[in-house]
Amino acid sequence: MHIQGDMIIGRRSVRGAAGVVHAIDPARHANLEPGFGLASGEELATACALAEDAFDSYRALPLERRAAFLEAIAARILDLGPALIERAGLETGLPQARLEGERMRTVNQLRLFAKVVRDGHFLAATLDSALPERTPPRPDLRMRKIPLGPVAVFGASNFPLAFSVAGGDTASSLAAGCPVVVKAHNAHLGTSELVARAVQQAAIDCDMPEGVFSMLIGEGRTIGTALVAHPAIKAVGFTGSRQGGLALMRTAGARPEPIPVYAEMSSVNPFFLLPNALGGKAGALAQGFVDSLTLGGGQFCTNPGLVIGLEGDAFNAFSVAAAEALQQKTAGTMLTPGIHKAYVEAVEARSAVPGVQLLARGAGAGSEGPACAAQPALYGCDAATFLATPALEEEIFGPAAVLVRCRDEAELLAVSGHVEGQLTATVHATAADQALAASLLPILERKAGRILFNGFPTGVEVSHAMVHGGPFPATSDSRTTSVGATAIDRFLRPVCYQAVPAELLPEALRDDNPLGLARVVDGVLKTAE
Repeated sequence: MHIQGDMIIGRRSVRGAAGVVHAIDPARHANLEPGFGLASGEELATACALAEDAFDSYRALPLERRAAFLEAIAARILDLGPALIERAGLETGLPQARLEGERMRTVNQLRLFAKVVRDGHFLAATLDSALPERTPPRPDLRMRKIPLGPVAVFGASNFPLAFSVAGGDTASSLAAGCPVVVKAHNAHLGTSELVARAVQQAAIDCDMPEGVFSMLIGEGRTIGTALVAHPAIKAVGFTGSRQGGLALMRTAGARPEPIPVYAEMSSVNPFFLLPNALGGKAGALAQGFVDSLTLGGGQFCTNPGLVIGLEGDAFNAFSVAAAEALQQKTAGTMLTPGIHKAYVEAVEARSAVPGVQLLARGAGAGSEGPACAAQPALYGCDAATFLATPALEEEIFGPAAVLVRCRDEAELLAVSGHVEGQLTATVHATAADQALAASLLPILERKAGRILFNGFPTGVEVSHAMVHGGPFPATSDSRTTSVGATAIDRFLRPVCYQAVPAELLPEALRDDNPLGLARVVDGVLKTAE
């Protein structure tokens, strides 16, 4: 499939009329062809109007057709073949194996949501029978969830497939019954066009309403703000910086009709080493930590950027081993020149913080290395310095971390209670650490969306039980997740039907249960017969 530099608006390919932008090869810091046309206000309005027009007809389609559409998107993405991986590699500097894995994750997300749609549990169908003899009488009450309306989705820089044009936000929105208008990330425009054309073709093949999907290109502060402000948009899915997420939240909150913004923003993913976990395993844990820290150039939202443990010989051994392991890591290519510049500035600023020691730097890229190379960095400080220095809690997007030494268990618990909301919190412990772990766990439940023991936080399984969310500033809404089956709940709302005539009831709520759903009837869960 040829990349033309176009946007996708419904069933048309459109050359944006408001200027031209190029994707950049971060390894060479060079423009990639072709140039891409930027969306004008009129083109944005057309995409939003099409989405609004498509909403009622799309959400009314049988669940099987919605599920088949998601599966068709997955098949069309696979049909893109090596061309998709090659272009994504040029635009991001990410290795082929990583991108091939991400493509399958994207496909599997779409297939998971197809299953979620077919199961119908997301509708939460609930029936309360009329009780006319009761005092006071109770009318017939029935409830199901319906989609919110068109959703604006913002592609992420660090996952050009799984959190982008056809990523988790798009998949869960379409599964819920919501048309989608994507704002492509300028870091991987060619990749975005290829995937958008795959979605467009799947929509045509499945005879979906024209406005079920569009993709726009533009500068985030202009086209992104205008997209969120458009009255046709009823919710937002975003993965990116705290600054960007907060800006969208302000725009959404200032509308005449405020709308929810589901933003995944920042996380340092604290990594707790309880005293007995290090016994004889400091070297192995240090290597695993450094591998997780530097995975993907440190550009995963779950890289562990904060290690917390009790000072002493065991923690010292871990620190030395981690420094040695980090020194063996070469500088990896960062996603964009802008991200690289921000990383270099953040590392320099952290080096200047009083009470913080630079423990190790990774190997440099050298004159023959990539232009946007991030040299890993490891710092250390005591708990008092960490608690007194808010800047140490800020995420550095890249392969940098801080080791925090605590004097005793009370100080370790104080640090855990002090950290901001996180996507993940990791605990390494043995049975001998059970008492401390039991005290730590309730604190971490308040702080993180996913708590894992004796593992590493990078790697997010796409499944029914996964939570990829957490308290602010990890996300804008701690009640939700952007990964996993329950991500669909973000784009639904409940509607109660009181004494509605049987012939007008939606199929999910009819007495004969034509969809074969598991439903709660008079407070009892009843499975389909």
